[in-house]
Amino acid sequence: MSIVITGATGHLGRHVVDQLLEKVPAEQVTAVVRSAEKASDLAGRGVRIAVADYNAPETFDGLFTADDKVLLISGNEFDKGRVGQHRVVIDAAKAAGVALLAYTSAPGSLTAALADDHRGTEEALLGSGVPYVLLRNGWYHENYTENLAPVLAHNAVVAAAGAGRVSSASRADYAAAAVAVLTGEGHENTTYELGGDEAWSFAEYAAELSRQTGKEIAYNPVTPEALTGILAGAGVPEPMAAVLAGVDVSIEKGELVVDSGDLSRLAGRPTTPLAEAVAAALKG
Repeated sequence: MSIVITGATGHLGRHVVDQLLEKVPAEQVTAVVRSAEKASDLAGRGVRIAVADYNAPETFDGLFTADDKVLLISGNEFDKGRVGQHRVVIDAAKAAGVALLAYTSAPGSLTAALADDHRGTEEALLGSGVPYVLLRNGWYHENYTENLAPVLAHNAVVAAAGAGRVSSASRADYAAAAVAVLTGEGHENTTYELGGDEAWSFAEYAAELSRQTGKEIAYNPVTPEALTGILAGAGVPEPMAAVLAGVDVSIEKGELVVDSGDLSRLAGRPTTPLAEAVAAALKG
């Protein structure tokens, strides 16, 4: 039995592998990557490396074995048909008879276009008959804290979310939940709604940035159309800019508030406070 992580050199994947190595021997962990070179550090730690690509179904032939537990981390190639990409992994997992396939999805409450691929993948996974876990990950702190440069340059947090709130958590928190599922028992055919313990508003986020930087940072609410234009002007492809603005519309409706408590329960600890993530980013 191996624990297999797809997208293992991505931001979330690396957290998952790091935390797995604290719980199981390295030889039980398989990292599925597109570039062996990018995974050389993992290989050096004793992790088995498998080179495969969601866009090349044949590369998954024989990759899984019966009794494997697999974490399918959703792809980030939004223009390549992510449901089809994910189906490649699901089909390979079904053919191998894996014990479990966990998928990093989006909150069930999220109606924004960003969630469409996740719903399509969930449908494919449930239809496959493979024992599944849906890890419906909420928003990451890092979606904001890794993009502080324009905020600090203009002393403004700009969003189209009104007074909406976000139950975000760190990637490490979501990774801890995935590791609990992959190393634990009794999670088959379960859906977990995952989000941070504390929801926050963009006004509160701006206030926290002000507190930690000593600068006066304002929250400037804008329309979704204005945000799309701002993001496109910053180099985000227009279709993706519109999708991201659509998430803010969902935030204003309360769709990224997740209060199930599933994340801290699975992680076995409270989730990382936003203030802590901001502090780490400002030091970084």
